[in-house]
Amino acid sequence: MAIRYIKEGKSALERSEDDAKVRQIVEVTLKDIETRGDAAVRELAEKFDDYSPDSYRLSESEIQKLISEVSQRDLEDIKFAQTQVRKFAEAQLASMQDIEVETLPGVILGHKNIPVQSVGCYVPAGKFPMVASAHMSVLTASVAGVPRIVASTPPFQGKPNPAVIAAMHMGGAHEIYVLGGMQGIGAMALGTETIEPVHMLVGPGNAFVAEAKRQLFGKVGIDLFAGPTETMVIADETVDAEMCATDLLGQAEHGYNSPAVLLTNSDKLARDTLEEIDRLLTILPTADTASVSWRDYGEVIVCDTYDEMLKMADEIASEHVQVMTERDDWFLEKMTCYGALFLGPRTNVANGDKVIGTNHTLPTKKAGRYTGGLWVGKFLKTHSYQKILTDEAAAHIGAYGSRLCILEGFVGHAEQCNVRVRRYGGKNVGYGDAAQ
Repeated sequence: MAIRYIKEGKSALERSEDDAKVRQIVEVTLKDIETRGDAAVRELAEKFDDYSPDSYRLSESEIQKLISEVSQRDLEDIKFAQTQVRKFAEAQLASMQDIEVETLPGVILGHKNIPVQSVGCYVPAGKFPMVASAHMSVLTASVAGVPRIVASTPPFQGKPNPAVIAAMHMGGAHEIYVLGGMQGIGAMALGTETIEPVHMLVGPGNAFVAEAKRQLFGKVGIDLFAGPTETMVIADETVDAEMCATDLLGQAEHGYNSPAVLLTNSDKLARDTLEEIDRLLTILPTADTASVSWRDYGEVIVCDTYDEMLKMADEIASEHVQVMTERDDWFLEKMTCYGALFLGPRTNVANGDKVIGTNHTLPTKKAGRYTGGLWVGKFLKTHSYQKILTDEAAAHIGAYGSRLCILEGFVGHAEQCNVRVRRYGGKNVGYGDAAQ
């Protein structure tokens, strides 16, 4: 048994050095936004986007004017995609129930699912206008019942992208800002003189956006670490090199640092795919971007067995995992660490990115080991409650609580229980003693 790398990308050390540079820049930038507010945000927007309107928040009339620039066909396509996303989000919401149970006579425990009260949704648009990201964040937050949904997106080619703004508005955004990158994330999370801070940040973005979210976590909630796009194709000889190469480059075009990995048990498929990637890069219009990602972050790994492929796949924990093998459902059953699975040659990652209904904001940087992607449940907080209805129940549970508190040395805690044993149980418990 052996695992062989036919092609390798940047080493882990090189990648960590890149991350360190990003981390330092983001830290300084967020501190500046926190200190100087709107002035810092405007300077950053002018520096990175060459964009300086009177107000970065779009008015209702500005929104409607931009929507009027979107063709009817494009609006219908956006509506179709949002319908699919809404259907799946509503089905997920229906699976989340408030509960209330009587665990002992007179003892009631329960939990309620309460929407986060404000959320900032980041929608990338600097390099490509990510219309679909509005569905995934804004619309899903709307289905969850979030009462204040703020959306922010960078200008595209010098102005707000009409289709992105339309999708944000149709998805249910209450405030729309044309702010990109660190300044958009920082303004929503930290607040400024003109922007009220939100309770939670969601949405994908480049390395700087992802790092800003990471640094802001704690001050606000975040959905997950959603950095530069990652894709993995798990394939055997049931598919050909054209399919594999197309699916790898389809995600590599996202940016200059988008990892794309082929994991296979076929030397022939591995080498044929490398040749096909070279061919496709001569005709792909976004080859300037995709070729850099493939050169620096592309990998081809050949395993001897399906078990080895499974082990490697879980170790890499890629954001998108396209499975095209003779045992797709086996991978569905066995895999534990990934963002989302795309099973069989008939579907693909682009379906999930744009239209099929599952959410495309997914964990990167191996975060799939401990979290899934953005979904309606991310916008809901599950809060527990308890109540005791009878004197007998108060004394009964209180006596146990008293003894367990004394066992740990918490006398003040014990007295919270004891006072109720005395009042509702009629027992004389000495101060600081364990109830019997």
